[in-house]
Amino acid sequence: MRRLFPVTDPTAPTVEPMAESTTEPMADREWTLAELADAYAYPAGDRVWLRANMVSSLDGAAQHDGRSQPLSSDMDMRIFGTLRALADAVVVGAETVRLEGYRPARAREDFAERRAAAGQGPAPAIAVVSASLDLDFTLPLFTSPLVPTLLLTGAAAPPDRVAAARKAGAEVVIAGDGAGVDPVRAVRALADRGLRRLLTEGGPRMLGQFIAAGVLDELCLTVSPTLTAGDAQRIAGGPSVVVPERFALASLLEEAGFLFTRYRRI
Repeated sequence: MRRLFPVTDPTAPTVEPMAESTTEPMADREWTLAELADAYAYPAGDRVWLRANMVSSLDGAAQHDGRSQPLSSDMDMRIFGTLRALADAVVVGAETVRLEGYRPARAREDFAERRAAAGQGPAPAIAVVSASLDLDFTLPLFTSPLVPTLLLTGAAAPPDRVAAARKAGAEVVIAGDGAGVDPVRAVRALADRGLRRLLTEGGPRMLGQFIAAGVLDELCLTVSPTLTAGDAQRIAGGPSVVVPERFALASLLEEAGFLFTRYRRI
């Protein structure tokens, strides 16, 4: 893998780095997990930071046959794992949990020292956003997580489903007055639990809601060198913003034709 941006020319325009790195890997070679972790480090300090990680084909599809995996690569999955290992919580929509077969986040020995130094637990919590709580609570995500799974839902969630979720060991978090979840309240509720380094992996509808609410700070987008055609969703759907919001390019990596972009709020 090689870094295409930031460039090494000190006269070239760039954005302020998000975190200092002890390494500057530039050559076309395999990066270590430590180098990836440095490259994708969260901003220093205690502020809440919501990062999204998505993949898209060249023609804008976020999925193929309902799943993102066909668009991915080995390096994309390494970055996926690194982003998870740096997060306090992974926020995901219920439909994505069902389609992608989500499992609990696991502890990664390669990141144990880094997480301990940052005051983090052994693995990120999985926070599932669901209005109906129509989920299979017998799945390992709920029965055997290393860190209890959180369920973000609205005050009007079905009481029987709330009871079933709690019986399964999940922590139900009310983040909306009605049936749905308010993105602003969801982020605040996680921050109130000390979960400030947030990562969302979709799906597209939930990411669209975060964007429309103005709470997304960073987008890590893998551009896959594939064409899918069809009518698959793009990476974000749902409500549109009144005025398109500009993000600044923070970094650009490349391997085997895959572009690993990182944009952050200006």
